[in-house]
Amino acid sequence: MSHTPHELAEEFPDAVERMQALKEADPHFARLADQYHEVNREIHRIETDIEPASDEHQTELRKKRLYLKDQIGAMLTTEA
Repeated sequence: MSHTPHELAEEFPDAVERMQALKEADPHFARLADQYHEVNREIHRIETDIEPASDEHQTELRKKRLYLKDQIGAMLTTEA
Protein backbone atom coordinates (compact mmCIF):
# COMPACT_ATOMS: atom_id res chain seq x y z
CA MET A 1 0.00 0.00 0.00
CA SER A 2 1.38 3.36 -0.98
CA HIS A 3 1.33 6.25 1.43
CA THR A 4 2.07 8.72 -1.33
CA PRO A 5 -0.73 11.13 -2.14
CA HIS A 6 -2.06 10.80 -5.67
CA GLU A 7 -2.32 14.50 -6.50
CA LEU A 8 -3.80 15.40 -9.87
CA ALA A 9 -0.61 17.19 -10.91
CA GLU A 10 1.25 13.91 -10.38
CA GLU A 11 -1.41 11.84 -12.13
CA PHE A 12 -1.52 14.15 -15.17
CA PRO A 13 1.88 15.90 -15.22
CA ASP A 14 1.55 17.00 -18.85
CA ALA A 15 -1.82 18.65 -18.22
CA VAL A 16 -1.17 20.86 -15.19
CA GLU A 17 -1.77 24.12 -17.05
CA ARG A 18 -4.81 22.67 -18.82
CA MET A 19 -6.30 21.54 -15.50
CA GLN A 20 -5.86 25.01 -14.04
CA ALA A 21 -7.55 26.58 -17.07
CA LEU A 22 -10.44 24.11 -16.88
CA LYS A 23 -10.88 24.72 -13.15
CA GLU A 24 -11.36 28.40 -13.90
CA ALA A 25 -13.55 27.96 -17.00
CA ASP A 26 -15.63 24.84 -16.33
CA PRO A 27 -17.60 24.55 -13.06
CA HIS A 28 -18.19 20.82 -13.62
CA PHE A 29 -14.46 20.16 -14.01
CA ALA A 30 -13.76 22.28 -10.92
CA ARG A 31 -16.27 20.21 -8.91
CA LEU A 32 -14.70 16.95 -10.09
CA ALA A 33 -11.22 18.20 -9.20
CA ASP A 34 -12.41 19.34 -5.76
CA GLN A 35 -14.12 16.00 -5.11
CA TYR A 36 -10.99 14.14 -6.23
CA HIS A 37 -8.87 16.23 -3.88
CA GLU A 38 -11.22 15.60 -0.93
CA VAL A 39 -11.37 11.84 -1.50
CA ASN A 40 -7.63 11.64 -2.12
CA ARG A 41 -6.85 13.48 1.10
CA GLU A 42 -9.20 11.22 3.06
CA ILE A 43 -7.48 8.13 1.63
CA HIS A 44 -4.09 9.58 2.52
CA ARG A 45 -5.21 10.26 6.12
CA ILE A 46 -6.43 6.66 6.39
CA GLU A 47 -3.25 5.20 4.90
CA THR A 48 -1.06 7.18 7.30
CA ASP A 49 -3.17 6.09 10.31
CA ILE A 50 -4.38 9.62 11.05
CA GLU A 51 -7.99 8.63 10.47
CA PRO A 52 -9.14 5.04 11.08
CA ALA A 53 -11.48 3.37 8.58
CA SER A 54 -12.68 -0.09 7.69
CA ASP A 55 -11.25 -1.96 4.73
CA GLU A 56 -14.62 -1.68 3.01
CA HIS A 57 -14.66 2.10 3.38
CA GLN A 58 -11.10 2.35 2.05
CA THR A 59 -12.05 0.22 -0.95
CA GLU A 60 -15.08 2.41 -1.69
CA LEU A 61 -12.97 5.56 -1.44
CA ARG A 62 -10.35 4.14 -3.81
CA LYS A 63 -13.08 3.22 -6.30
CA LYS A 64 -14.50 6.74 -6.07
CA ARG A 65 -11.04 8.26 -6.56
CA LEU A 66 -10.46 6.09 -9.63
CA TYR A 67 -13.87 7.04 -11.04
CA LEU A 68 -13.15 10.75 -10.54
CA LYS A 69 -9.69 10.37 -12.06
CA ASP A 70 -11.21 8.65 -15.09
CA GLN A 71 -13.75 11.45 -15.48
CA ILE A 72 -11.06 14.11 -15.19
CA GLY A 73 -8.79 12.27 -17.63
CA ALA A 74 -11.62 11.99 -20.14
CA MET A 75 -12.32 15.71 -19.90
CA LEU A 76 -8.63 16.51 -20.37
CA THR A 77 -8.46 14.48 -23.56
CA THR A 78 -11.82 15.41 -25.10
CA GLU A 79 -11.49 19.13 -24.55
CA ALA A 80 -7.92 19.41 -25.76
